[in-house]
Amino acid sequence: MNRLTLRVATSTLIVLALAGASVTLAADAPGLGDPGQLTKLTVSTGRTLPGTTESAPAVIVGRDLSQQLVVTAHYDSGQLRDYTGNVKYTASPDGVVSIDETGEVTPVANGTVTITVTCPEGRSATASITVRRIDNPPAVNFPNEVVPIFTKQGCNSGGCHGKSAGQNGFRLSLLGFEPQEDYEHLIKEARGRRVFPAAPERSLLLLKAAGILPHGGGRKLEEDSYGYKLIRRWIDQGMPYGKPGDPTLERIAVFPEQRIMAPDARQQLVVTAHYSDGSTRDVTRIVQYEANDPAMAEASITGLITVREQTGDVAVMVRYQANVGVFRATIPLGAPVDNLPVARNFIDELVFKKLTTLGLPPSEACDDPTFIRRITLDIAGRLPTPEETKAFLANPSGDKRDGWIETLLASTEYADYFANKWSAILRNKRRDERYMRGTYAFHAWIRDSLYANKPYDRFVREILTATGDIGQNPPVAWYRSVRKSEDQLQDTAQLFLGVRMHCARCHHHPFDKWSQNDYYGLAAFFSQVGRKQGAQPGEERIYHKRGLASAKNPRTKLDVRPAGLDVPPVELDPDRDPRQALVDWMAAKDNPFFARMLVNRYWKHFFGRGLVEPEDDLRLTNPPTNPELLDGLAAYFVESGYDLKGLVRVICQSRVYQLSSLPNEYNTSDTQSFARYYPKRLSAEVLLDAINQVSNSHTEFPGQPVGTRAVQLPDDSYTAGSYFLTVFGRPEMDSACECERTQAGSLAQCLHLLNSKEILAKLTDDNGRAATLAGDKSRDHEAKITELYTRAFSRDPEPGEVQVALQYIDKKRKRVSGKKEAGDPVREAYEDIVWAVLNSKEFLFNH
Repeated sequence: MNRLTLRVATSTLIVLALAGASVTLAADAPGLGDPGQLTKLTVSTGRTLPGTTESAPAVIVGRDLSQQLVVTAHYDSGQLRDYTGNVKYTASPDGVVSIDETGEVTPVANGTVTITVTCPEGRSATASITVRRIDNPPAVNFPNEVVPIFTKQGCNSGGCHGKSAGQNGFRLSLLGFEPQEDYEHLIKEARGRRVFPAAPERSLLLLKAAGILPHGGGRKLEEDSYGYKLIRRWIDQGMPYGKPGDPTLERIAVFPEQRIMAPDARQQLVVTAHYSDGSTRDVTRIVQYEANDPAMAEASITGLITVREQTGDVAVMVRYQANVGVFRATIPLGAPVDNLPVARNFIDELVFKKLTTLGLPPSEACDDPTFIRRITLDIAGRLPTPEETKAFLANPSGDKRDGWIETLLASTEYADYFANKWSAILRNKRRDERYMRGTYAFHAWIRDSLYANKPYDRFVREILTATGDIGQNPPVAWYRSVRKSEDQLQDTAQLFLGVRMHCARCHHHPFDKWSQNDYYGLAAFFSQVGRKQGAQPGEERIYHKRGLASAKNPRTKLDVRPAGLDVPPVELDPDRDPRQALVDWMAAKDNPFFARMLVNRYWKHFFGRGLVEPEDDLRLTNPPTNPELLDGLAAYFVESGYDLKGLVRVICQSRVYQLSSLPNEYNTSDTQSFARYYPKRLSAEVLLDAINQVSNSHTEFPGQPVGTRAVQLPDDSYTAGSYFLTVFGRPEMDSACECERTQAGSLAQCLHLLNSKEILAKLTDDNGRAATLAGDKSRDHEAKITELYTRAFSRDPEPGEVQVALQYIDKKRKRVSGKKEAGDPVREAYEDIVWAVLNSKEFLFNH
């Protein structure tokens, strides 16, 4: 973050506060480097021989299927590169298969062939493929083979026939999760006019899909494509659905699962479906691919992944029926990473290990003024006072940073700031004035829990199992805002597990593995929550209703027993509150969600970006940028006894957290590897408090004592009454998602800071900072400017900044000299200088 520069242009004070100059990487900057000598060539069908890493033979059954090959070049440097499109393919004997230049093998006749691949360097490798039943293929299975074609082409997406009302009279289940319904719609609706077994190619289904007849979705299938030929064969066979004993899909495997790739490199994938009878099938060209960051990678419909130039990690989701897989690419810069700081803890070790792999040198450590401002804002939600800053900077101790972290963690301001965070996502919302006692009590309970460093698992247990009246047990207020069992499970899953279950309420989750039964298994834990009139109007008493816990799946009409995710249902006595069993499962040491979710949430708080982003979406298809670090943080958190202050401590003590936000010549474009500290805007409450601190003009809130900080406000009711809090994005506390808080800049924010009556009133306050500085005759202007900079930026001004300010004060004084009824020019000058400070990026960002 470049230093604030104040310049005078005629009568206007202009602020130049830059977030950091752009950096251009030299054309000869190192990438992956010379791979060395090619030592080996391998070819894979995506299957491996048991107990080995060698490729297993593949079997193609029928004329319509194919087999994708992946060819890999191995170098003596350890690098692996995709050679699938760089080799010559030959098959022996001839006439059994044909192979194109992309490595796709299509059957021609029954038999077994050996495919030899040869690269320009002279290396070769072989693979074996067997073709069976070329003229007598097995009956097409509708769920296993036809439905995936609809999904691949987007026919059953939410924007087409997969939406609830369908499209133009034709409806499919979303993403094919209900194939029996799809079969009924195709075969029996519209008097069966969509399929024509006597002449399959004249079926309306194919005529529209091939663009022969007008189709609102355009052409979806070429007549020589796999999808067209398979659907034609299915219709010709009499449209079988499939037999009850037919194999079902168990999983898909993606090969390779991970690669380190040079910028602009390509990698061919092969995706293999594994069925319940042990058989396998290549489905590379009928699965869906989607990169989690399209700016970093692109996936073709044939499974060819092309990465861009941006350094970091990118994941490509692979979806087939209800199964998902992931391919991960790491794109290194390849610059020399030496002179790394000495690691202080496991965070440094794992981040520096990642940076070394990427060839991405970290920035240098931040200076003391930057650190004290950064850490005080991040832990206490306020600016350090000038006295605190001066004492810290004058302290010669080598562990003074650790000491200041401890001081902040022991302060009530830490509890205030993090209570503000938790109140928002726990929906501590005052819907009417009768809620006030509850919102105040719940906020105070959260604050006191954080101040006392209550273990996180106990904190969550006391919320989710809350019973009784708000007056005696404030967490009961959560059940007032989150009333339905569906909302309770959804908030619980998103808040405490990092799993977004909303989609699974109506159908299988499109980007994860969760089904409707998983959804209602979680809902069953809340099925025995009872409510009675509370002690005061608008309040309720929460209690456990005796009985067997269950939730009805609306599609199957069956009762679903309580079950955590990926675990069997629990057997519960009717007298036991099922919510206790839920938290038992959540807080277990081997739970894969609970600790990972919390550490990712807190990591984002301090770094502005989660290891998984968004921070509460920890699904298989959205992997962390540093999996080892996320696992390490979660393990540390569990072993610490869910110590929240301990987690904050270990993060803030790390060298990684204390890196400078100034980029070096290599890491300016880094947004996910933490090679530097990422500047982040101050949140609405923190910014308002900071403005109050610097201007010494405090905002008053109705019903709150004078001097109450914005981060201490107990509920949402104060947002509507404060235009500042509204425009700068304080959440309305309507959801459990932190995304409700708006951190992005806007024109309305700029205008409010520049010329609103609220900011003007703070600048011109007779008891404000500008008036105080102007009226202080005991110090010279340079000393007073230094105090202002220390208060706002925790640093002394640079000589040029002092000079600009002094010149402006002098110019302002000269301009009004001798004029009648002129105001105090020095005070006006200080008002302008304070205004400039408040509008600088250095002030508006934590850096």
